[in-house]
Amino acid sequence: MLDNPKAGRVRVAAALSRKKIRQEQGRFLVEGLQAVRELLVHRPELAETVYVSLDGDQRLIEVDRLVDEAEASPRRDGRELPFVRVTAPVLAAMAETVTPQGVIAVARSWEAVDPEQQATALAKALSGARLVAIMHEVRDPGNAGTVLRAADAAGADAVVFAGASIDPFHPKVVRSTTGSLFHLPVVTAPDLAAAIDAARAAGLAVLAADVNGAELAPGDPALTGSVAWVFGNEARGLTEDERELADAARRLPIYGAAESLNLATAASVCLYTTAFAQRA
Repeated sequence: MLDNPKAGRVRVAAALSRKKIRQEQGRFLVEGLQAVRELLVHRPELAETVYVSLDGDQRLIEVDRLVDEAEASPRRDGRELPFVRVTAPVLAAMAETVTPQGVIAVARSWEAVDPEQQATALAKALSGARLVAIMHEVRDPGNAGTVLRAADAAGADAVVFAGASIDPFHPKVVRSTTGSLFHLPVVTAPDLAAAIDAARAAGLAVLAADVNGAELAPGDPALTGSVAWVFGNEARGLTEDERELADAARRLPIYGAAESLNLATAASVCLYTTAFAQRA
């Protein structure tokens, strides 16, 4: 039982809330029952340590079941998954959330920092893809995680974080994906042009979600082929130069009195409308 909130391994885990440390260590935090369960089911080889607290009334049955399921399922790399029992204060010292759900995992990230490796990972993720979401300079972690989750639900084949977008391994991004981070390839691109070039090389048409585009309709012929959607910054969207990098632009019609839709909602509609068209 780890009961010292100031222990070295506790400080090391807590430091992963900072991007610089995540990149230096090649690790990130996964908080919450659902996210940790998806990690252990879909990418168990990435899990290094799972910290479990059974103090108080913190969903004891669910945490116990998670531990039992993981211990009963051998990891693909053959190594035994280390579970560490901790007290509630220790878990709180590691977590970014105010009320952690009783379990936190430290996992290895797959983000490529070297430009050549980044280009290779991007090309591999987009090869053969039919539906892709590209986020450009998306800064809000909740928005980024929700777009990733919507892309997963819509059957997308990959998600790209381009340019100065938030780090996909930011704790809030990881939590807001509720495990979708581990379901499909998630890669980064140095800038929007690199992401679009890779999409075109993979045979995808590139559509920009933009208020200056033509109105998006369910019967839009541009949606039936392989499509990469570009979603811009929450505050300013895409600049004219960025929009012109795409093959075409589409906007969502506003039928009511709302001034606009937020990024995550608009992206969800665009992705699902495309998924419907591709499956029609």
